[in-house]
Amino acid sequence: MGLGKLCGLFGKSRQAYYEQLWQQDKKQVNQMALVQQVVKIREQLPGVGTGKLHHLLTNFLAEYHIKLGRDKLYVLLREHHLLRTKRRNRAKTTNSQHPFYKYVNLVKELPVSRPNQVWVSDITYIRTGRDFSYLSLITDTYSHKIMGWALDTTLQTKGPLAALQKAVKSLPKGKESLIHHSDRGIQYCSKEYIQLLCSRGIRISMTSQGDPGENALAERINRTIKEEFNCRAFISFDLAKVAIIKSIQAYNQLRPHASCDYLTPNQAHLKKGPLKKRWRKYKRKNPVSQELLIKKLNRIFTV
Repeated sequence: MGLGKLCGLFGKSRQAYYEQLWQQDKKQVNQMALVQQVVKIREQLPGVGTGKLHHLLTNFLAEYHIKLGRDKLYVLLREHHLLRTKRRNRAKTTNSQHPFYKYVNLVKELPVSRPNQVWVSDITYIRTGRDFSYLSLITDTYSHKIMGWALDTTLQTKGPLAALQKAVKSLPKGKESLIHHSDRGIQYCSKEYIQLLCSRGIRISMTSQGDPGENALAERINRTIKEEFNCRAFISFDLAKVAIIKSIQAYNQLRPHASCDYLTPNQAHLKKGPLKKRWRKYKRKNPVSQELLIKKLNRIFTV
């Protein structure tokens, strides 16, 4: 039986058959082009998530007239094993059991509307060979830009102090009031660290006792550098330092932030005023109280 008769059995023409084949071929070509573009983006942003990837692909999709939503992109990434994996950081880098003065939290529920209004600081570990090194980061709360960083082989004050010295060099002359926020770790309460903050007129803020959620942004940036940029483990300290320099440059210059209207940190740092949030906030359902649950069970079993 000829192709024309076969198509006729399904109420389709031969032209429709070839059109369908062409559409399938075009879809496959588009998918492969998309996959190649994703791989290219991840050469510089290796762990960027699906939402940000979809935003970064906006111009590419428009140029090639490809219609693809975020959910379909997720499916495509899953089919090609390109979804990022997450690892949990469980190492402890904070020692708050020390005799130094601990400052109160000045930034809780404080609206942030400009760059250099609030900086947050934190330390995370990086495996280097058989040992650990420690990465100190200082991040601007408004723009999410990493303002200063340092990698050191110990948890002493030297690393965080070097990160702070880099950060303060970026401050413009005649700056407005700035708050430095951190946990209560001994490094941030040390004499040298406090003296540098006070000498630059920077106000000091710290988390409450045992509440890591009050420094969530700083911890999130640590996780981003380690997970999205694969900065978890290196053969040597020198290789780790080179990779971290490259990662922080890519983070500041290329990575869009959903909290900053999908601007990169460098772009957001030039703005002022509220930035649009591009993420959805899901409300958790209120848990059913034990008393209400007992009443419901009684109604069910007494029917």
